[in-house]
Amino acid sequence: MNLTITGHHLEVTPAIRSYVEEKMGRVTRHFDQVIDVSVILSVDKLEHKAEANVHVPGKDVYVESIDADMYAALDALADKLNRQVLKHKEKSGNVHRESGGVKGLIVEAE
Repeated sequence: MNLTITGHHLEVTPAIRSYVEEKMGRVTRHFDQVIDVSVILSVDKLEHKAEANVHVPGKDVYVESIDADMYAALDALADKLNRQVLKHKEKSGNVHRESGGVKGLIVEAE
């Protein structure tokens, strides 16, 4: 997993970098096929914004979170990202399982 952390109007300190790495590590525990993660941290007056773009096979997942504290924004971002990645994993896992795919659609010709 490639992890890119950038800051807009914010210096990415080692403490923030390690916190982001820890939170994004949870995503790979749930779904190990994560190719690339890009995290953008920004500050605009009193709003701390965290955005993440995760590239998984078949889809790009984009999540953003805004809060008064950067660490709270990162916590909310990680929770949202976990939910979306698990949802993608469930959707991609049960393709053609119930009906057996095209072979399950047997149509009798008259």
